[in-house]
Amino acid sequence: MNTVIGEMFSHYEVKNLEEEKMALKEVLQEVILCALYKAGFFKVAAFYGGTSLRIFHGLDRFSEDLDFSLLEPNPSFDLSPYLPAIEKELEAFGLSFNLKEKEKKKETPIRSAFAEVNLQEGILQSFPKDEVISIKFEVDTLPPSEAAYETKHRLLPSYYGVKIFRLPYLFAGKIGAVLTRNYSNRVKGRDLYDYLFYLSKGVKVNLNYLSSLLSRSGFLQNERLTIEAAKKYLIERFSSIDYRIAKEDVAPFIRDTSKLDLWDSSFFIEITNSYLKEE
Repeated sequence: MNTVIGEMFSHYEVKNLEEEKMALKEVLQEVILCALYKAGFFKVAAFYGGTSLRIFHGLDRFSEDLDFSLLEPNPSFDLSPYLPAIEKELEAFGLSFNLKEKEKKKETPIRSAFAEVNLQEGILQSFPKDEVISIKFEVDTLPPSEAAYETKHRLLPSYYGVKIFRLPYLFAGKIGAVLTRNYSNRVKGRDLYDYLFYLSKGVKVNLNYLSSLLSRSGFLQNERLTIEAAKKYLIERFSSIDYRIAKEDVAPFIRDTSKLDLWDSSFFIEITNSYLKEE
């Protein structure tokens, strides 16, 4: 294993093969972030979502994807000029990989790419031969304009800085996901887990940004969003969720599954009424 990757991986206390795989995936996510920094990507984009919350704010669950948003709307944004920097960084760490943009079947404001890292080179001896870790990263090219950002730094795999959404805007994005994501087939319990994380840290939501997100999705129609209205929409949502499925979704990504014991509609409604506040 590369020395730097081994050092980063050693910070994890993994208990089984699946946790090893998720931990290594998170290490590789940071390699990609470092590469994007070197390519100047964070001059035009910011990092958000669950992975940014884990890396920079201590969210205690494993995460999967890298989510970015342009600082200014640009529907013609091209992700491909940044891919060589990722290739160079992965190669520098001796990784075998396949990097490609996702072909879009329909026009959307999201640009996507995948880095498929082949682990057969013995990164970790416990992995089966030809095991592949796939890391997806997406860029929203038509973001609302109300967001605010800060820059956070990391020392490994080498010194780098990432422009990320400030917490009240990250929280607004998570509430937007809770309200608008299609849960008809599979409830994403990770959304609910992250929602509680924000509340437990006393993070307040930026209502202007949340309103823009909900208006863009069609959830709001010419309505001024208040904190009371946001609570009402969330309570309606929490009243309709299948919490058994939600728990099944998030359980593989967390260590302490006892945190899920209280999950039901009454718990989420009470917590929302008591703790959700606006910035």
